[in-house]
Amino acid sequence: MIEEFLTHGLPDVEEAVRKAAAVEIVPRFRQLAQHEVDEKNGPHDLVTVADRKAEEHLTASLSRLLPGSAVVGEEAVHADPRVYGALRADAPVWIVDPVDGTRQFVEGDPHFCTLVALAQHGEILASWTYAPALDVLATAVRGQGAYVNGVRIHSGSPEPGADLRVATAHPLYTSEEDRRYLSRLDVPGVAPRPCGSAGLEYLRVARGEMDALAFTWPSAWDHAAGLLLVGEAGGAQSTVDRVPFRVDRDNALPFAVGRDEATAVRVRELLRGGA
Repeated sequence: MIEEFLTHGLPDVEEAVRKAAAVEIVPRFRQLAQHEVDEKNGPHDLVTVADRKAEEHLTASLSRLLPGSAVVGEEAVHADPRVYGALRADAPVWIVDPVDGTRQFVEGDPHFCTLVALAQHGEILASWTYAPALDVLATAVRGQGAYVNGVRIHSGSPEPGADLRVATAHPLYTSEEDRRYLSRLDVPGVAPRPCGSAGLEYLRVARGEMDALAFTWPSAWDHAAGLLLVGEAGGAQSTVDRVPFRVDRDNALPFAVGRDEATAVRVRELLRGGA
C-alpha cells in the first residue's frame, strides 16, 4: 500500500499542504488578533489559531489520502502526549508541524513554514517543507533526491578554510545543560548563530546556504521533514552517540546535521567535547 502511495499519491499531498496554508495560515499572517495567540509552556512557546486550524485541516486531508495512517501533529501531542506513540507503531504516520516558526509568524516575519513528513517503522519516506510567504516548496522522497520548487538541489561541501556556519538551538528554548553543549562550538573555525524556523534552517543546509545545524530537542515534527531533505540533498546527521537520529526512538542529544558527512562528524565531535 505505501509503495503505491509513494508512486501515485504525492501530488495530492502537495495540494493538501498548499490548501491548508492557503485557507488557514496565509489569511491570518499579519492579521492576528491578540486573543488568537496563546502561550503553551512559557512566553516564548506560542501557539496561534493558525497553528490549530491548519493542523486540523491537514489531519483530515492527509488521513483521507492514506486510509489507515496516523497523524502525529505538534498541537495534538501538546493536548495528549500519548499521540506521539504512533511513531513506534506499524501504521504509516504523518508527522505535522502546521506552523514551524510560530514566533516569526506572530511577529509578521515571513520566515515560517509548514512541515509534513510521511514515515513508517521509523523511516522517513517523503517530506514537504512549504514556506507560503516566501513561495518556496521543498520536497524529498527517499532515494529520489531533494527538490525546491521542482528543481533538484545538492548540499555540496563547505568552502575549504572558511568558518563553518552553524545554526544552533535558540537560547530562548535551551536549558543550562544544552547551552554547555552548544558552547563547545565557540571555537576558531566555527561561526554559530541561533536558529530561526528549524524547517527553514534544514532547507538552508540542503541548499548549501548553511553548513551545519546543532539541535538539542527531539520533537519529530521539527526534524523529520528536514532530515530527509538534507539526506536526499547529500548531507548527513548524527547524534552525540554517533548513531543517526530517528523519530521512533529516544535519541541522545544534541545531534548534528551537516551538508556533507565530514561536516556532520566535525560538529558532532565538537558537541561531544572532542577537538
